[in-house]
Amino acid sequence: MTPLQHAAFRGRKDMVELLLANGADVNADKHENSYSTLMFAALSGNTDVTRQVLEAGAKVDHVNSVGRTAAQMAAFVGQHQCVSVINNFFPKEKLLYYTKPQGFEKEPRLPPEMAPALCTMINMPDLHPVKLCLYLQDHPGLLDNYTGIVKVFEHLCEKSMKARDTNDIFALKTHYYSVLFKTAGKMQSEKGSIDGLIKSLIKGRESDGFPEFQEKFLRQVLREFPYAESELLQQMVRNLANTQIVSISLCATGAYQ
Repeated sequence: MTPLQHAAFRGRKDMVELLLANGADVNADKHENSYSTLMFAALSGNTDVTRQVLEAGAKVDHVNSVGRTAAQMAAFVGQHQCVSVINNFFPKEKLLYYTKPQGFEKEPRLPPEMAPALCTMINMPDLHPVKLCLYLQDHPGLLDNYTGIVKVFEHLCEKSMKARDTNDIFALKTHYYSVLFKTAGKMQSEKGSIDGLIKSLIKGRESDGFPEFQEKFLRQVLREFPYAESELLQQMVRNLANTQIVSISLCATGAYQ
């Protein structure tokens, strides 16, 4: 076991950060049973450390001596939050595909300089719409290129639903992003700012302070999801079928943990 693997297994985020900063190999394969750093992080049950080693480039498809991945090992010992972190992590390498023209495209859907900021946004653990809008304000280049980014998310959503192993959670997550980018991008183009959108998402109803606009926005995301056969979507719709405008959260499904 390497020092980095030991720190990950102990859930020591500070020590993991120090070792990575000093050149520790996150994919070192020196364990006698071929356990990886990501496996030890997942087994620890610490989602922050799991996300930390993923962001450092840990390979999610590495298998140990008995053919199990980090996600499978975490699931076996009941660390389901770490499983969710691994399964919903989006590596920057997959985003680089969209920074080059594909097929008959003359321009890439995503300018290369925007890839790091967008990748960080995709992997943010807190996907509250206000939080994401504030991030967009700090990275105006994303909104300047929102039409291409919407196409990126639509393609990722389609791939997730049409893959051999369907990933409803990531599909819904990328659809959520596409709707948010469309809404924010349109307002940025028309008003020159998304301050109005942020204020609407925050503003509470006069009678009880309930954020009605935010609620309606989240329902809009579900209503516009293009894959009605999704079991996750059907489950969420059933849960909402007999309710009025009351607080719902996409995070409650485990999709955005």
